[in-house]
Amino acid sequence: MGKIIHPIEPIYDKDSKVLILGSFPSVQSRKELFYYAHPQNQFWKLLEDIFNENIIDKREFLLSHHIALWDVIRSCEITGSLDNTIKKVKVNDIAMLLKHSNIKTIFTTGRKATMLYQKYIEPKLGIPTIYLPSTSPLYSKMKYEEKREAYQKIRNYL
Repeated sequence: MGKIIHPIEPIYDKDSKVLILGSFPSVQSRKELFYYAHPQNQFWKLLEDIFNENIIDKREFLLSHHIALWDVIRSCEITGSLDNTIKKVKVNDIAMLLKHSNIKTIFTTGRKATMLYQKYIEPKLGIPTIYLPSTSPLYSKMKYEEKREAYQKIRNYL
């Protein structure tokens, strides 16, 4: 297990209003160089459901709905895709992204992203995060319908 540097650029533009932060890209996402690339991850299906539309171009969908997407971690040591193996964390420069957008609300997906954001980023930015449950296929403590209800909150901030 060596240090891995986040290989995916953030998705945002000057009109982005909300930022959704995961922890660190999965093996599949790192391979495909795009967020939530594992076919069983529920992230994109949840967004399709809460916005009631089919997503064809993921980047275009996010930008057209003023949603920015990135991760809390810039580099770390990790085994596979497992958040509970993450060590030696360096965080992304979220403040830079905020300077170049209209983001006022930050969501974090999953416990690890939330904990790391609250520990390393929130004290500097002063913007609390709104927790969203993990969309990973490994997180089965919550039914899909419950996750959809939680993700519905995003629309209130757009």
